[in-house]
Amino acid sequence: MDCLSVRREIHAYLDQELDLASVLQIDRHLASCEGCQGVLAQLTALQSGLREHAVRHAAPASLVQRIRAQVDASATPRARNAAPASAPRMPWFRHWFQLGAAVAASALVTWTGTALYYASAGGDAVAEQVFASHARSVLSERLYDVASSDQHTVKPWLSSRLDFSPPVADLAGAGFPLTGGRLDYVNGRRVAVLVYKHRQHWIDLFVWPEAKGGALRATEQATNGFNVLRWSDSGMAFWAVSDVNAAELKQFAEAYAAAK
Repeated sequence: MDCLSVRREIHAYLDQELDLASVLQIDRHLASCEGCQGVLAQLTALQSGLREHAVRHAAPASLVQRIRAQVDASATPRARNAAPASAPRMPWFRHWFQLGAAVAASALVTWTGTALYYASAGGDAVAEQVFASHARSVLSERLYDVASSDQHTVKPWLSSRLDFSPPVADLAGAGFPLTGGRLDYVNGRRVAVLVYKHRQHWIDLFVWPEAKGGALRATEQATNGFNVLRWSDSGMAFWAVSDVNAAELKQFAEAYAAAK
């Protein structure tokens, strides 16, 4: 995939609208193209700025009622009688069509405000990217770029390709052996992903520098059968995602925090 093709699809890539095969092609291109990495970073910064600063304007609660009333008023008896005599009457269809038109019009007016409202939760947007990256890696079987259970192999490999050095620990003694690491992109920046295994389940631990610094108490989320646990410590952000249950994911996070 060349730069022109990537930049034609990069908006859809950022919005997670592409199929898996297209995403993997763009991932491979981004891994070696600094120019396209810069474009992605600029678009991500723009998206983040809109989420943080855009103002949400909610439509008045009476809007749907007014639109429905106007649609009903336009369906005059004269208009209804103008239909051919042989045409079957379908009052149920007309009712749902009018209602659908009202709802669609309302949705059109409020779409921008609603989109900004849901996008305003930056953590949720990052969670979607983390979930998608984990699912993509499992489905494509591209679990790691460097396969090793030796933290002294994984850490140097990642550090040489990043602008930070991620803390790496082998947690085999706690039941979470290290299997490797890979590079990925979250919020427009390159991040480290440490790959662990628990029985037949994969655990991805995303790591990148946290601008705010300090420590953040761990918070949990779940969607589509996956659990995610996120926290920050010593200037680093950590996002652990897996299909293991929430209790086991918490055990993993505690074991990692104690070992690093």
